[in-house]
Amino acid sequence: MENPTEKRRAELEKYFDPKGSFGLLRVSQMKRAWKQTNRRELNFWENTYLPMLFSGIALTSKHFFYNVFFHILHLFGIAKGTKGAVTYQYPEQQRPLASRLRTRHRLTKREDGSPCMMCETVCPARCIEITAAEHPDPNIEKYPAEFVLDLGKCVYCGFCVEVCPEDAIRMDTKILNIAEYDRESMIYNKKRLMES
Repeated sequence: MENPTEKRRAELEKYFDPKGSFGLLRVSQMKRAWKQTNRRELNFWENTYLPMLFSGIALTSKHFFYNVFFHILHLFGIAKGTKGAVTYQYPEQQRPLASRLRTRHRLTKREDGSPCMMCETVCPARCIEITAAEHPDPNIEKYPAEFVLDLGKCVYCGFCVEVCPEDAIRMDTKILNIAEYDRESMIYNKKRLMES
């Protein structure tokens, strides 16, 4: 009759084999155990956390006085090649934006105006709702009677822009300020999206 302890030990041997598939797991467990057993005790001075406090204040002060020094030199026209840290005075002074940055959406006018509904389908947040209607012109299949975009739900993934075959929706308005006082104001209809 087989001993259950020996059987269990044989099953667990795979975890302790350094060349086995669980070797890396075992190594990480051993490192963690070594760190826990060999952690150095903090002395009284280190337990007060004052050394770290002073080093943080020293680093912050170094950056502060470096920037103040060079900004004062710039006022007198000296050391123009060396730059200090720059703070943009938002919203009066806008910071430069990358050309590929995804900002608030806008709709473009198309000749045929037919909605393909792909942006509504691909949207992971389900923030786009399109209602299609029959166009009076028989050559045009349909047109978007209603296009609603809820910016409160939008995650700015850009899938709607990428999937659109006609380039009807874009995220290139460079408008970052979308804050509103209520949720209803964050729901944009077709007219509001074409204005921006």
